[in-house]
Amino acid sequence: MDGMSTTTEIMASGAQALLRALKAQGVDVIFGYPGGAVLPIYDAIFQQNAIRHILVRHEQAAVHAAEGYARSTGKVGVVLVTSGPGATNAVTGLVDALMDSIPLVCLTGQVPTHLIGNDAFQEADTTGITRQATKHNYLVKRSEDLTRVVHEAFHVAKTGRPGPVLIDLPKDILINPAPYNEASTAQHRSYRPRTEPDPARIAEAIALLKRSERPIVYAGGGIINAGPEASKLLTEFVRLTGFPCTTTLMGLGAYPASDPQFVGMLGMHGTYEANLVMHGADVMLNLGARFDDRVTGRLNAFSPGSKKIHADIDPSSINKSVAVDVAIIGDAAATLRALIAAWKQDPAQQDRAAIAKWWQQIDFWRSKDSLRFTQNRERGSIIKPQYAIEQLYKATRGRDTFVTTEVGQHQMWAAQHFKFDKPNHWMTSGGLGTMGYGLPAAMGVQVAHPDALVIDIAGEASILMNIQEMGTLAQYRLPVKIFILNNKYMGMVRQWQELLHGNRYSESYSEALPDFVKLAESFHAVGLRAEKVEDLDRVIAEMLAVDKPVIADICVDEKENVFPMIPSGAAHNEMLLGPEHKNGGNPGVTDAGLALV
Repeated sequence: MDGMSTTTEIMASGAQALLRALKAQGVDVIFGYPGGAVLPIYDAIFQQNAIRHILVRHEQAAVHAAEGYARSTGKVGVVLVTSGPGATNAVTGLVDALMDSIPLVCLTGQVPTHLIGNDAFQEADTTGITRQATKHNYLVKRSEDLTRVVHEAFHVAKTGRPGPVLIDLPKDILINPAPYNEASTAQHRSYRPRTEPDPARIAEAIALLKRSERPIVYAGGGIINAGPEASKLLTEFVRLTGFPCTTTLMGLGAYPASDPQFVGMLGMHGTYEANLVMHGADVMLNLGARFDDRVTGRLNAFSPGSKKIHADIDPSSINKSVAVDVAIIGDAAATLRALIAAWKQDPAQQDRAAIAKWWQQIDFWRSKDSLRFTQNRERGSIIKPQYAIEQLYKATRGRDTFVTTEVGQHQMWAAQHFKFDKPNHWMTSGGLGTMGYGLPAAMGVQVAHPDALVIDIAGEASILMNIQEMGTLAQYRLPVKIFILNNKYMGMVRQWQELLHGNRYSESYSEALPDFVKLAESFHAVGLRAEKVEDLDRVIAEMLAVDKPVIADICVDEKENVFPMIPSGAAHNEMLLGPEHKNGGNPGVTDAGLALV
């Protein structure tokens, strides 16, 4: 970074200089797993009390825990792993963080500099392996560069479009004396993300929005990443305009789900009304979303009649998959402030009659009740997974509740039926879809929010991917609640096999599941099970009342599928509302995507 202080202090070791730099960056916790190459750092950690270390059971889990910590706090998560397999085990988590724009700094050990390239014990080309898995990475070869690189890494990780940054640390750099320099307040000489939007582009956007008759505001995870103010500004803008608002999976909580202007989540398993609003809109305002394929469906049929406005801090996301009419590059909060000010100053009047007609249309689509399901309440009835989520939501309302998920059907049911009114309370793996994410992510959330209720909504297949982290929960007395929707299948795989592969359930049934109650008890946790509908509320109440880690094994309907669903390669107006709509069509929808009222 430019402008480093001219006065430097020589520290006894690079490891001590590293920890001082981390403390200067506001780091209070590290998620890690020791090994030979990073023992100098662990020795330095032992000799101080300012930074806490959480010992995970697997390096992938360390990264997911740091993601949960970062996503729920807005801070940079920090990971520490050793060389070779320690670093390679972290790669999945790094790609997950890259796809979902999570700010992390991952510290990896490396063999001494004179051994690099000699196939030394536990050597791997970490910077080469992770070049495509990180926003940026470094290999520190000189002691005098160490603290500069650390400060620079945090700057890169948390500014612009956030993401993971890796620092590879040879052992001799950690052992030898190293100078310590304070972080510079000057900008990095070449990395300068644009945060303030161009006023001309804001004016163009407002002109389109003021003239719109069928508008939609489409918000993504970029709103969450921009901080709590951005979510407040989004709410202010949507209410100011009177427009409908939808969010992506990663954007849930950016706009209050309980607000009547929220039409639900968009995309493959989004609501009927959200997808048809997008299909029929004449002007779309995309704020902090990247037009993911799970949102757009078939690209040549995506919102075909709309003028498209895309606001994003990442210039590479603009026109990458969807051509737009107005491109706004800037921070989401700054962009929303500018939009609100320009809307108020613009003298043009909305066509309120057209907007009212649009809402009449939206209410017609809402009347389809696309998230409906039928739960038999008689004793002995099988539990529907949607019902389990709804009862969990009702039982936790009024509490400061953070939800993480694994990946699969349970993830989509949680997104559909657990309502989020605040940002930073929903942590899930969106872009990479990483099974095993939820438990370690919940661990990181609980470390950050020790007094909050943290629930991992899981599937019986995904939870086993990182089940060893139950040991971490026990060691640090983290009272995470694991709510398993157990249908004995890799549910989303089974659903696709049913709908697209002629009911050939190839390798998707779990024939040797553990007894999750006994498994919980073996990890010093509480195990509970609900087998029938009459058990559910009691198990939820017991789970929430216990100040310990809990695994709640909820036995649900094995053949239930997630609907609505846009089949792969289909358009937004070609949704399956349920098993009765096998042809993907919806009666009462015209070619323009508008139902006949």
